[in-house]
Amino acid sequence: MNDNRVRIFDTTLRDGEQSPGASLTSNEKLEIARGLAKLGVDVIEAGFPAASPDDLEAVRRIATEIGNSAESEPPIICGLARTIKSDIDAAWEAIQHAQKPRIHTFLATSEIHMKHKLRMDPEEVVDKVKEMVGYAKTLCDDIEFSPEDAGRSDPEFLYLVLGEAIKAGATTLNIPDTVGYTTPDEFGGLIAGIMENTPGIENAIVSVHCHDDLGLATANTLAGLAAGARQAEVTMNGIGERAGNTSLEEIAMAIQTRPQFYELETGIDSTQITRMSRTVSNYTGMSVQPNKAIVGANAFAHEAGIHQDGMLKEKSTYEIMTPETVGLNKSNLVLGKHSGRHALKVRLNELGYEVEDDELKKIFKRFKNLADKKKIITDADLEALAEDQVYQVKDLYRLDGLQVSSGTMGLPTATVRMLGPNGELHTKVSLGTGPVDAVYKAIDEIVQMPNTLLEFHIDAVTEGIDAIGEVTVRLKPKNGSIAKRISPQSEMERRRTFGGYGAHTDIIVASARAYIAGLNKLLTASGRFGEAEVASEVGV
Repeated sequence: MNDNRVRIFDTTLRDGEQSPGASLTSNEKLEIARGLAKLGVDVIEAGFPAASPDDLEAVRRIATEIGNSAESEPPIICGLARTIKSDIDAAWEAIQHAQKPRIHTFLATSEIHMKHKLRMDPEEVVDKVKEMVGYAKTLCDDIEFSPEDAGRSDPEFLYLVLGEAIKAGATTLNIPDTVGYTTPDEFGGLIAGIMENTPGIENAIVSVHCHDDLGLATANTLAGLAAGARQAEVTMNGIGERAGNTSLEEIAMAIQTRPQFYELETGIDSTQITRMSRTVSNYTGMSVQPNKAIVGANAFAHEAGIHQDGMLKEKSTYEIMTPETVGLNKSNLVLGKHSGRHALKVRLNELGYEVEDDELKKIFKRFKNLADKKKIITDADLEALAEDQVYQVKDLYRLDGLQVSSGTMGLPTATVRMLGPNGELHTKVSLGTGPVDAVYKAIDEIVQMPNTLLEFHIDAVTEGIDAIGEVTVRLKPKNGSIAKRISPQSEMERRRTFGGYGAHTDIIVASARAYIAGLNKLLTASGRFGEAEVASEVGV
């Protein structure tokens, strides 16, 4: 391996999914994994197979389908496991079908974790690491070991534990700043000490996994790489526990934009970054803040007059990278109501969307309807249409018609017409405190799936009064509505939430689509329609 090549280890599907409210379906995980492979990540940590049968099955599907891709060199597919034999067995069961499987096991090494969480002596921790890493090695050649809370661990103890892990068969040593406690100087020094003092370190790759509790995750990761680490553990949009993880896009673009400084390289295709960011945002229901580096809506926006003047004269005055490098297309191709299907397909392909003929027909029909309302269709309009069509879970219930009456005179009223799972037509009329409330009450009367609306978020993704609006929702099943149907009855499943996404020029329609999308996921998990029936309806 090139000494300057940094492996990108993406844990969006494992650590990222642990973000509150970011639960993903198996089909969504598969689609994200497919996008990550296209992005060029080296390792996909597909999940924690021992957490639930559903997570094990999702990892198995990713290992089988993405881990054996014939289109290009498939990524390593990794499963997380505690240093427990049953966890390691579950991880191996899930990942063994991949061309390049990896088991990632971990055990805490900080005094506070050993004393209060593990209630183990340091000697017991060392013995457990030797035993379980050794056991994992009997199943899989590629083993990663993480000393949890390494950032607060005694360095001398770390050297000992890591040396024993290498002896037992670990090929990658991941050094996590689990609680985002360290500073760049401290973390870089920790990695340098490990590189210098760990017995057998020349036989392993050192990895870094940083959290953003103090806003230092990216800085700490870069400091670790500068000190000799050659794998970075990251997530798209920086999602993850608490304040999140190191952002994939920030590490990839820092290395790409400052090659003379870092003298490192990755295998990331940066032109896929924006599309991947949007996919993860839509699936998890977690919006990207406008001022987020690289992928935020304002990352390449300039409003100040001085900045605009400089940009018009020379873009490099205020942009250190071009929008095109991260997949933002600035083409002048204008699409409107007179454009044909071929032009639409070409433009979608240029934006990174490869749609089948049946999907194209549906998008084209909605495109024509939108073109009748807008003079010019922008790239953002097309992306919203494509995301809503291509990445939406196929519906058990589908919106067929909607009529809303609201204002200061009379109560808001909604009439909703929907097609059911077997094509039956349902129509309900409902009153509400507002138009969206009335629509949601009518939908609830049809679907009959008790839930709690945890989050309702609206974004205008294009400019002007005729803009497309995006709505994301997050639902939680009410006690007794789904928990009794889910098997097994794990605490993780009982706490699960479900996201929905919809886009339309009419924000009420977008709201309805988002809510129905969330309900369809909730219904799928409930098993109300049976696995065989649902399997043909869910996914892309």
